[in-house]
Amino acid sequence: MESAAMIMMNTTLTWVSSAFDAPFARAIVFGVNIGHLFVEVVLLVVILFLLSQKSYKPPKRPLTEKEIDELCNDWVPETLIPPLTEDMQCEPPVLESAAGPHTLIAGKDVVNFASANYLGLVGHEKLLESCTAALEKYGVGSCGPRGFYGTIDVHLDCEAKIAKFLGTPDSILYSYGLSTMFSAIPAFCKKGDIIIVDEGVHWGIQNGLYLSRSTIVYFKHNDMDSLEKTLEKVTLENKRARKLRRYIVVEGLYQNSGQIAPLDKIVRLKEKYRFRVILDESNSFGVLGTSGRGLTEYHGVPVEKIDIITAAMGHALATEGGFCTGSSRVIDHQRLSSSGYVFSASLPPYLASAAITAIDILEENPALIRKLKSNVAMLWRGLSEISGLSIASNPESPVVFLRLKSSTGSVKNDLQLLETIADRLLKEESVFVVISKRSILDKCCLPVGIRLFVSAAHSEFDLLKASESLKRVAESILLDCN
Repeated sequence: MESAAMIMMNTTLTWVSSAFDAPFARAIVFGVNIGHLFVEVVLLVVILFLLSQKSYKPPKRPLTEKEIDELCNDWVPETLIPPLTEDMQCEPPVLESAAGPHTLIAGKDVVNFASANYLGLVGHEKLLESCTAALEKYGVGSCGPRGFYGTIDVHLDCEAKIAKFLGTPDSILYSYGLSTMFSAIPAFCKKGDIIIVDEGVHWGIQNGLYLSRSTIVYFKHNDMDSLEKTLEKVTLENKRARKLRRYIVVEGLYQNSGQIAPLDKIVRLKEKYRFRVILDESNSFGVLGTSGRGLTEYHGVPVEKIDIITAAMGHALATEGGFCTGSSRVIDHQRLSSSGYVFSASLPPYLASAAITAIDILEENPALIRKLKSNVAMLWRGLSEISGLSIASNPESPVVFLRLKSSTGSVKNDLQLLETIADRLLKEESVFVVISKRSILDKCCLPVGIRLFVSAAHSEFDLLKASESLKRVAESILLDCN
């Protein structure tokens, strides 16, 4: 049965046809065609009528069992993980021995420049003895967070040791290096706060920033002019800026470039614009400065001028875990509100014992720092004229970072080229290096490159072999590409 609207429409069309056929349809009065005017009026009336009608809704009825089954069969759930592309599917080399200056891969001895064993303490006799004694005394794990019967005396000893070494009032231990940044940053930075951060920071810091839900503003990598312009812009444009908590977040030694942060300039800008500084020393602790006390010693900046210092202990100290150091108020706040400290099982006692021993070794052997600097300088000289690649890192950085002089224009193609160099180095020259390949979560926008971690334990032969092999392989591959 036809609806009233359809009947109305058909009737209107009949009227319109009749109107156009009528003799008066061609009449013109005062320059207006009477037929057209009549048709327009009729159409306007029909439109108003249709708009005033209630929309048609089909009668509601429950779905039958058959219809439910059909809908369930047709439903396709969202995948739990994104589809894996060819770039994501890689099998890194597997180490078959300790990650010292030399290691075993596929049964072959190779020179290891892929591990951040800066002081050469991996496998050190004193560390092994310390760990063995702690295992016999405490067992392997603590089986509880620090606030729930997971605190062992060696944890307190380690915290006191780190604070004394760096000259700070107190420090706090974390069970995992990355969780230090994941937890410390959100413990102090909240929604509405402003964080000015270097665009080259590693993923651990990036994730801490994301979890803080603060307003994040990036400045150009290690560019103090860009930092000052950013601080000035944020301060002037935001009327509430002076009433908000404001932070500058930088790394001491950047993992993604090998550059060293100019801390003295950062502190001057911090004091000028009244910001706080969060400094991650994961790659500079135990490395920079005459005694390995990090970036503050390297630049001669009083440590109390830095509000929060974090570091992972898996690099120079050759153990695991992380720490945050600063004023007593900064540390006490984390014991109550830092998720990685409050909810994670505490650091295994033998790792805390190893960290104490590693600092003791560093204090007793300052020559380790000098040997590391000497090795970095030697590798720099060997790679200074390498074909097709340039050194992007600081001359005093143990993270020697090589980039392509001429990019292919695509990060994917650049990575493939660099991976080819690294693969041939390992297979043909027995030199193990690492590519700065990033996960899909890592938002760092710096150019990719080849990363060599220099160790105080590398011999002169190791360094010469690495530089000569890199020159030979890079020249062969890059000339073929050109």
